[in-house]
Formats: sequence, structure tokens, C-alpha cells
Amino acid sequence: MANQIEEQIKALGVAQVIVVLKQPAGAAAAASTLGGHFRVTDTAPQEAIASSLAFRKGGGRGRAKAPKAAAMHVYPNLGLMFGTVDEQGLAALRSDDKHVSQVASAPILSLIRPEVRLAAAKPKTAVTWGISALEAKKLWDQKITGKGVLVGHLDTGVDGNHPALRKAIGEFAEFDLMGNIVSPTPKPHDTDEHGTHTAATIAGRGVKSGGKTSYVGVAPEAMLASAIVIEGGDVIARVLGGMDWAVGKGVKVLSMSLGIRGYHEDFRPVTQILRTRGVLPIFAVGNEGPGTSRSPGNYPEVLSVGAMDRNHVIADFSSSQRFVRPDDPLVPDLVGPGVDVISAKPGGGYQSMDGTSMATPHIAGLAALLFQAKPTATPDQVEKAIFDSCQGGPGLPPDRANRGFPNAPRALSKL
Repeated sequence: MANQIEEQIKALGVAQVIVVLKQPAGAAAAASTLGGHFRVTDTAPQEAIASSLAFRKGGGRGRAKAPKAAAMHVYPNLGLMFGTVDEQGLAALRSDDKHVSQVASAPILSLIRPEVRLAAAKPKTAVTWGISALEAKKLWDQKITGKGVLVGHLDTGVDGNHPALRKAIGEFAEFDLMGNIVSPTPKPHDTDEHGTHTAATIAGRGVKSGGKTSYVGVAPEAMLASAIVIEGGDVIARVLGGMDWAVGKGVKVLSMSLGIRGYHEDFRPVTQILRTRGVLPIFAVGNEGPGTSRSPGNYPEVLSVGAMDRNHVIADFSSSQRFVRPDDPLVPDLVGPGVDVISAKPGGGYQSMDGTSMATPHIAGLAALLFQAKPTATPDQVEKAIFDSCQGGPGLPPDRANRGFPNAPRALSKL
């Protein structure tokens, strides 16, 4: 981490850093003390983004007034600061033993895009094959539907007008390209197609068509705290802003289908903080195949998810990797339904996608069911119940699927 920060400063004169505070409850006070160590210069990423936005607002013919580039952001619910420092600012932060626990570099996160196949589709059965494979309906029959559980969903947004999602959105936010929360709060919308698909897989409601009701959501009465945090702009500021917002809203589960290729320790303090805040972070492991993984999906503190098909065979694209560490040496932790997954499409209708991005919200939905069943459960307890419910099979070799595929009734019995 240190070398990466210093290499950036050497190349650009500045670097973006994540500052972990020693006293999270005093984030605002620490910010007033530490704020002077952050800088915005001509080479800072925020300044480049602000300049580009000004050009866009000018219609491409000139520059309108540029938005003010913030030197730093404060995330009080996470106990973090994020911003740009020069060599002197970095040294000052590192020497502040009273307020600063750690200074980490900031990796560039991106969506874990669905695999090549993406097709229009419509539900042909009462529940999707993924819900059926999890045996989630057996919990629904016990009135365990995710009711009362708020699930964090940080993605490209969500179409709030889709019939499967109209009543599923409890909270919504958008973080602009500078990492600032948009105010007043816009209506729930999707800037892409990815977010609507993953959101409905978590908590999509039943939709009646032709006299039949079909479900694509694993936890059809859970509520979503959904925020637009990606793609583009000051991505770390947007993602951290979304995480801080979600923690402030009281989410139990955080579903995120994004990451950076390879193992990068930089973001690990953030996932550790999420666990201490009572949140179960569930991340996609990546779509680059065996011998690869993505951060934060490859951290021990994260429940990482790979993908399998309806025949319980590991998807060729699903990432998997072994690490030299005693704790959680193999990722993913398990696999979920990630091939030919039918879910909601912005503007109405449905489409099928492949990817660990599609598998991840299935597991987030399962976690929501378990948190409803036992509201006092900790993230560790829910994670362990899911792990203990897993089974392998001929198509799910341990080196690719780790524990295998979870089962909702078994997980409930283990909780």
C-alpha cells in the first residue's frame, strides 16, 4: 500500500488515500483537525473530473462553471476519511498517532460485468431456477420472506417503476461523479441495466401476468437500500459514500457486484469496519475464471460468491483462487445461481444474464431470509449457517466452488 501511494505521488505529485480513524465516533472532529493535510491540485483526479463535468455542462463548446472539487470526504458511519494528499500531507497523516489508525491507498473499483450472453427473457415458472435450487420457497411457506430486513444494494441504481420493484425500495440515493450525494433525492432509477437485475434478484416482488404470479426475488418482502455508486467518476468516493449511507440506514446485508482484479490489501480495512458495524458484506468473486479473483471479494471478512449453472456445474467464467493464508485460504466461499438468471430489466420486462454478479444477490437474499428468521443473529452467525448448509457435487469441485452450494432450509436449521 505504501509503495503504491508513493509511486502515485512521484508520478502525479498527489495520491488518493483512505484514512482509517482511531475514534470513529469523532470523525467530524478529526476531519477539522486533519482536513488541512488534503490538497486539490491540477493533477488531482477530482480536478480532472470537475473539469470534464464543466465541459459537458457547456455543451461541448466551452466550459461552464466547474463544480468545486472536494479535497476530502468524511464518512462518519464508517469512521473514515478519503481524499488527495501530497508528500507533505501524507507525512502529516502518518505521523498523527492521536487520530489516524491507518493510511491506505485507494484502488479503482469497477462493475463485475455480466458475461457475454445477455438476452431478453420472461419468467416461465412461478419461481426462477435459482430460487428453486436454493429451496427458498420452503422458508416462504413458513412466512420467512425477508420482511423487516433492509438489504444494502450498491450498484448502478434500480428502476423504481418496475412492477417487481415498486414496493421493494425502502431507501434510495445517488452519488454523483464527484462522490457527493445528490440532493434532493431523485426518484429510484438505473443508469445502466445491471442494478435493476441484481436488485430484483434480492427482493423482487411477485408479478401477476396471464393469471399467474411469478417471482424473481429470493427475499420477496425484504426492503432495499439502493444507491447509485458506479460506473465512472471518483469511484472510491462514490462507493465509500454509498457504504457509509447504507450503514447509516441500518442495513443488515450489503450486496455488491463490483471489485478490482487481483488481490489488493488497500480496501480490506473497509470490509473489516463493515463487520464491526453489524453488516454482512457479500461480494462477487469475479468473472475471469480459475486462478483469478477480485478485491474485496477475496478478503477473509467478505462472503464471496462464485457462479454455477442450473445443473449445479461451476461456470467456466467463475473466478476462484487459493491464497497462502491460514484464514479463508480459498475463494469463493461458495457458489450461487449465476447462469441464465432471469430478473428485472429497466423499463419493464425481464432479461437473462450470466455472471457472479447474478449469483451474489441470490446469497444476499438468502441472508435476508435468515435475518428475518432470527433478528438477533450476528453477521458471523448468519454466515456460518449459510456455510454449514452448503453441499458440493460432481460439478462443483472444491478448488473451484469451495464449500459448494447453500440450501435455505438447512441454513435455517443451522441458525
